[in-house]
Amino acid sequence: MPEITLVKNNENKIVGLSPADKKSFALFKRNLEKLEQGEMCVIKTNLPRIGGFHRLHMKMEQEVFQAQERIENFDMFRDWLKIGSGFVEWMAGAKGGVIPVPKSISYAECDEGVMREFHTNAVAFLRSPHATKYLWKHLSPVQGAEMMEAILSNLGQ
Repeated sequence: MPEITLVKNNENKIVGLSPADKKSFALFKRNLEKLEQGEMCVIKTNLPRIGGFHRLHMKMEQEVFQAQERIENFDMFRDWLKIGSGFVEWMAGAKGGVIPVPKSISYAECDEGVMREFHTNAVAFLRSPHATKYLWKHLSPVQGAEMMEAILSNLGQ
């Protein structure tokens, strides 16, 4: 099925944006109603990302990266954050076992809902004793937690 762009109209109804979208959406709804018991379909969604939220997350990553003392490369830091947050795909390793491969947070690959879930999990991971101990190995657990809380609370997290 083709991509269908939907919009809420001035009557508060969800409709196709263009004439082609309207036609495709009507056909989709009819076909959905015709499904028989046990038949199924898959719906993929893509909610556009909100720029302000994206910038907040990027600022958080930058500020934690700049304050930490362990990882020298920002891309490595971001991968570490994704792995720690569980934002990964699992694949077979070169020598057996499975390894985590960080997912993309590009606008094309990660819609608003997925990005918000990643952000929530990233903040929780950054507050974990493991993360604070790893990023500031010379600090006590309490000092590491205070350091992270100062960064995150400054951003309203």
